[in-house]
Amino acid sequence: MQSRPVLIDDPIPVATRLKALALIGAAPLRRAQALLLLDGAAAIGFAAALACAVDALSKGRTLSIAVAWLSLLAAAMIARGVVAKLAGEAGARAAARVKAAARADAAVALVARAPGGPLSTADAATAVVEGVEALDGHVSRFLPARFAATATPLALIAVAAVASPIAAAILLGAMVPFIVAMALAGTAAAAESRAQFTALERLSGLFLDRVRALPVVLAFQAEGRVRRDLARSADELAGRTIRVLRVAFLSSGALEFFAALSVALVAVYCGFNLLRLLPFPVPEQLDLKRAFFVLALAPEVYLPMRRLAAAYHDRQAAEAATASLVALPRPEPRPLAPTLSAPPAIRFQGVTIRYPEADAPALQAFDLEVPAGQITAILGPSGSGKSSLLNLLLDLAPLTGGAVLIDGRPLSELGALSGQIAWAGQHPLIIPGSIADNIALARRDAPRAQIEAVAQRVGLAGALAMRAGGLDALLDERGGGLSGGERRRLSLARALLKPAPILLMDEPTANLDAEAELALLNTIREAARGRTTLIATHSKAVADLADQIVRLS
Repeated sequence: MQSRPVLIDDPIPVATRLKALALIGAAPLRRAQALLLLDGAAAIGFAAALACAVDALSKGRTLSIAVAWLSLLAAAMIARGVVAKLAGEAGARAAARVKAAARADAAVALVARAPGGPLSTADAATAVVEGVEALDGHVSRFLPARFAATATPLALIAVAAVASPIAAAILLGAMVPFIVAMALAGTAAAAESRAQFTALERLSGLFLDRVRALPVVLAFQAEGRVRRDLARSADELAGRTIRVLRVAFLSSGALEFFAALSVALVAVYCGFNLLRLLPFPVPEQLDLKRAFFVLALAPEVYLPMRRLAAAYHDRQAAEAATASLVALPRPEPRPLAPTLSAPPAIRFQGVTIRYPEADAPALQAFDLEVPAGQITAILGPSGSGKSSLLNLLLDLAPLTGGAVLIDGRPLSELGALSGQIAWAGQHPLIIPGSIADNIALARRDAPRAQIEAVAQRVGLAGALAMRAGGLDALLDERGGGLSGGERRRLSLARALLKPAPILLMDEPTANLDAEAELALLNTIREAARGRTTLIATHSKAVADLADQIVRLS
């Protein structure tokens, strides 16, 4: 398993990145924040309607007045429900925009990372999937709740002060321990959330690496050890998750205690004031209407802050995930991909390829002239650097020394050549889908007739005839049911389908019998016609097709 990227512990780049992402969903986020402010206004209407309805009933006024206030009370309740629904939808739209942008940036960093770099595919995939999803709650719930919590409580206390300045002072004073409890809980939750996300990354990376190595695991009967490793990582994640939940429950209990204490103090004050039993003088005497208004409004003062506390874990999870996203390598600006109008001449000048942590270079001080439009066969024993040379042109191997010139221009100035290359590799990628979809992977807009033609030319007709559906027969991601030779034919069909001026082939006839190899030679010759072609091979029959042969040792 490759070395893991170091998470960014400095909160400044993490906070900066979170702010930049929030700007992407600014429009729906502002709507969500405004709607939560409207919820506070509706809460004032609810409290006022309740107080006036109780006052009307207590004074024996006409039923129509009480019904009017009760109708207003019902309208306020419905309005709050509608506002909450709309605010949730607006927050979800903002989160969707932010996640789409973050996932696109992370995917670019994943695809454009340096060949042979320290970041493993497992770690990068975990950041792209789990890390991006962790932003959802931060944007959809925490940011709107934080905005509402900064304005709504003070506005509600100011409104309560109109009815009872003393009750408003109690509410304001009780906010101090409430805020202190939130700060302490947030500090504790931050460390636990980072540890939980690290454990999640470790488990996800381990699982992906072991799935990719499953044939080796089965061959060496290492299932028990892999199972124990996964169980250990899963137990660690479970323990970290329990710690996060424990902090969340304790903080929630503390916040609920202070909120309930504040409401209880207001209720005691209003009750004793109404009964004129206060043991100390106060400059106000409440009536039933004002007392009920303050009592109904008191829980609403803490509702925005309780929402914020409930969403605070989302904030901590997002910070932990963003630290992983920020740690992804930023791709350096590259020139636009070139468009080659004709088969180019390729020159390898003192090329050295050395993978990180490798004991020796895969290729060292290599020189080669590949004439335009001709076939060059590269022969040599396994490990001599044949595949690395082809991967260098595909930007899948690091150029650590020398230069690659395309028609005299350095490859580093041209940008990625992959769009100008048709590739037929030893282990072609198989995607879940039909055989036709897999052939068309190299050229998505290819007409059906051309897909059928290339399948026929590479000798897939027999395999298609044995499958129900032919080209429409479905394959899983492992290409179940395809032999090694059929996989290579499928890869060659892709190369034939893509009208690229450069053709690269890596062992196109490996593991084929002599008869099957002979059947493919004409197809390979036809595929190479009019292209600059490099073929890495052990086969003398394939090498005989070449205009020049290069031997590596």
